[in-house]
Amino acid sequence: MKTRKKCAACRIGWILLYGPASMLLPTEVARADCFDDAAIYHRVNPTILRAIAWQESHNKADAIHVNSNGSTDYGVMQINSVHLAELSKYGVHRQTLLQPCQNVYIAAWHLRRMVSKYGNNWKAVGAYHSERSLERDAYTLRIQRIVAAWSDNPLAASDRHDAENQKLNVKP
Repeated sequence: MKTRKKCAACRIGWILLYGPASMLLPTEVARADCFDDAAIYHRVNPTILRAIAWQESHNKADAIHVNSNGSTDYGVMQINSVHLAELSKYGVHRQTLLQPCQNVYIAAWHLRRMVSKYGNNWKAVGAYHSERSLERDAYTLRIQRIVAAWSDNPLAASDRHDAENQKLNVKP
């Protein structure tokens, strides 16, 4: 358990080291590089990360949304404030979430946690948004539709029960 926490601290710490350099590049290039780099680093699918960014903020780095439950979503990936207590242990604070590259890395870290918990499948993608089944399944469908719109091979997800455990065969 101690090793796992230390490893998570290393990954989050790396975000903080990598982030300032990304700010020297033009925003669009830095964000594109960050999606690929974050996906490789956290072993998640970059296409899924990009689809999440489109769903969450339409790629708006400065997006902030106050939810009806009082929590707030920040940045391009709309990282929810409920994660701030855990993230603060690694030196990540509210302002960090408004830096595009750091936001993408944190989202990839969060998605990796869901993949580790549920497997590399659509259930994990939906759990990025919510682990409650109704919200998770609706979110999964939205992400599948985005990816299908970008793809030559639309995702077959007619049966939600099969789709939630379907392996992610989306090409990056």
